[in-house]
Amino acid sequence: MSLNKTYAVFGLGRYGYSVAKELVNSGAEVIAIDNDETRVNLAASELPFCKCADTTDIEVLKRLGISNVDTVIIAIGENIESSVMSVMLCKELGVKNVIAKISNEMHSKILIKVGADKVVFPEKDSGIRLAKNLISSGFVDAIELTDNIAMIELNVKNEWVGKTLLELNLRKKYSLNVIAIKEGKNINIEIDPNLPLSSNMKLIVIGNTSKISKLK
Repeated sequence: MSLNKTYAVFGLGRYGYSVAKELVNSGAEVIAIDNDETRVNLAASELPFCKCADTTDIEVLKRLGISNVDTVIIAIGENIESSVMSVMLCKELGVKNVIAKISNEMHSKILIKVGADKVVFPEKDSGIRLAKNLISSGFVDAIELTDNIAMIELNVKNEWVGKTLLELNLRKKYSLNVIAIKEGKNINIEIDPNLPLSSNMKLIVIGNTSKISKLK
């Protein structure tokens, strides 16, 4: 797990709350913020650092230490003006990774233009899935198949480069089944276990989420 990173979640609606809760449950340090006191009070029992604040005020963000956060997830909802302002302020404060929730393609174009590094559609990307992607070091993408089984796109780790799948024996070590190897846009499902892995490859694997989380 990549738990040395810090996160902030702006907006504690259903999506923002699920992201924040999953991150906290995974041991990550999370600042959760909403301008609705009722939402903050409801979430406070599950989220250790939960604040009622205006995320469109740069002085507030400075006081909360947002400039020191690795990733900010902006889940404010339909309010595009607040989302735009929050993205711009986070970038101004030097946040490296800003992810914004959107409700349509137009919002996507606007938020990327003002500095968002990634946008997510709540209908397509569950909050829990986003959180799991964030905390899983090296995971490019993850799809939950059941509560405890996931299909993961995994970067080839430095120590795996030059070794074969036969040598690595990922099935025995991590209970992972490699179902394909991705190289650029090509996906090869006919896997040669004696093929040495390279750093530009990605492994598509299926495995138990608790075992996968042990990969660093």
